[in-house]
Amino acid sequence: MASERFAQLIERIDQLNRQDPNTELVDGVPMPREYVYSRRLTDWVLRLEPTASEALRIAARGQHVQRWTIPRDRYERNRRGYLRWRETLKTFHAQQMTELMAAAGYPDEMIQQVRSLIVKRRPADDAEAQTLEDALCLVFFETQFADLRQRTPEPAMAEALRKMWKKMSERGRAEALRLRLGEAERKLLSEAVGGVNSP
Repeated sequence: MASERFAQLIERIDQLNRQDPNTELVDGVPMPREYVYSRRLTDWVLRLEPTASEALRIAARGQHVQRWTIPRDRYERNRRGYLRWRETLKTFHAQQMTELMAAAGYPDEMIQQVRSLIVKRRPADDAEAQTLEDALCLVFFETQFADLRQRTPEPAMAEALRKMWKKMSERGRAEALRLRLGEAERKLLSEAVGGVNSP
């Protein structure tokens, strides 16, 4: 698993994400946002699945590679624009990872595995895709939920939470409920998912 090729690919992804001009404070120190995000997502994948495959670990690290180069404000400020932006990002990230993995000497079969994880084209019962989905949701709950709640009307935030909760596995939901959420966030989550098989 910890092959030289894998280590070099992860370092290359990290190099690219460390170029993000947007920063986030981590323990009081400004850090490139997408670099921080990729590390958090990788950490959650490994917490959920300590024996995660190399393809899953690569997909986690490269999920948002160079995301800042396609800013949200290029698209209309409505749901249609948001969905177009998200689809463009998925295609972009998948292509970036294809090129990086090919340059690192990965076989096409593994490249396609990573692409399918990034663009979310796996069967509904695919275990790796579910682990990645849970990890994505958990990073949101842990680091983005509080800020977004303050900037989003409550009905819209509750609907987004319900949709996210339905995407998560029982294991992912259990982890979410163990997080140290703020009182307002925990209350909203509880109210929003009350009818959604909450663990």
